[in-house]
Amino acid sequence: MTAQELLTGLYSEQGRQNPYPWYAGLHKLGPVSAVPARAEHRTVAAVAVGYDLVDRLLRDPEWTKQPPPGWQEQEILRTFQTSMMFVNPPDHTRMRHVFSRTFTPRRLGALEPVILRVVDELLDRMADAGNAVVDFVADFAYPVPALVMAEFIGIPVAELAWYRERVEWIDEFLDVAGKTPERLAAANTAAEELRVFYRELLAHRRRVPGDDLLSGLVEALDSGEVELTEEELVSNLIVLFNASFVTTVYMFSNGMPLLLAHPETVAAMPTDDKLTAGCVDEVLRLESPVHFLARAAPADMVLGDVPVARDDNVLIIVGAANRDPARFPDPDVFDPTRPGPPSLAFGVGLHFCLGAAVSRLEGRLALPRLFARFPGLTVTETPTYSGSLFLRGIDKLLVSTGG
Repeated sequence: MTAQELLTGLYSEQGRQNPYPWYAGLHKLGPVSAVPARAEHRTVAAVAVGYDLVDRLLRDPEWTKQPPPGWQEQEILRTFQTSMMFVNPPDHTRMRHVFSRTFTPRRLGALEPVILRVVDELLDRMADAGNAVVDFVADFAYPVPALVMAEFIGIPVAELAWYRERVEWIDEFLDVAGKTPERLAAANTAAEELRVFYRELLAHRRRVPGDDLLSGLVEALDSGEVELTEEELVSNLIVLFNASFVTTVYMFSNGMPLLLAHPETVAAMPTDDKLTAGCVDEVLRLESPVHFLARAAPADMVLGDVPVARDDNVLIIVGAANRDPARFPDPDVFDPTRPGPPSLAFGVGLHFCLGAAVSRLEGRLALPRLFARFPGLTVTETPTYSGSLFLRGIDKLLVSTGG
């Protein structure tokens, strides 16, 4: 099949539910393939799936992110383009410096007891249900990172349900097929309401400071210590909280069917920290939460044998690169002891995910406690996937706790 036929299949409902056969087809064509010039592709000239090529493009600061046309006219796009995740240096460097100071080893260590407390409270609730069928996403995968990040950032727990709905509106818009007028309107509404929410929260922290991230950022902002406007701070908080917990939700929910298919591994995890760390990394490789990225060429060039013009975008499929058979023998096999290169699930280079260490820590702490508490955990129904090709994950997963 041609790259065009494979991409068409990938965008179908079948491809959205299981993109991996289409990724395997793209790998057979090589690490990069040309994308025919068509209206729906806009300026996408090629699709990259090879691990080494994807790694190189993401690390190269000359390959940049392009703002979408007309971004100044839409609230959600203005929010994106005033946050570090969507802009290039020097603005990216300036913003990231502010936030990277907060993700220190000391602060990460302080999060460990928070994670353990949240996990144990949720496991108690699941135990109280007895030998029941529960939605693993609603009862565990979502609340673990949401509650942890809420405490870390300083978001009232009572607001999380309201917050999650607006995050979902933004995530639906972010999908490659999500740019419909209806989804754009919902994402604009979400961004507007979240901006009001954070402005009020920042004003409250000025009056009543605490020990959370928001309080520290307000203090730094008001003292002139950081090169950041309040509106940029709000934009980054919206994007940071969204990115920090949605990817972790999918790490847990995507990983559960994989792990439960290997009962000997699950049984060993509560007493084997090295195995647990390998399981977390292998889940992220096999079922990366983020699948699609894009970078624009800095000049006219040839990638492999594919010509790419300056400012043309290359579609980067992280979910395919993490299953590149040239770098991962038997790439579709779950192997927590697998040697080889690291997963690209959290990106690399300038835009490497700031919350990667937090997400991995949550996985390493939560999963052994979950399986120690519920060794008879089983999936009772076929998982429900998001259907998104940007953020791919299981949104509903019914499991039996086994008592």
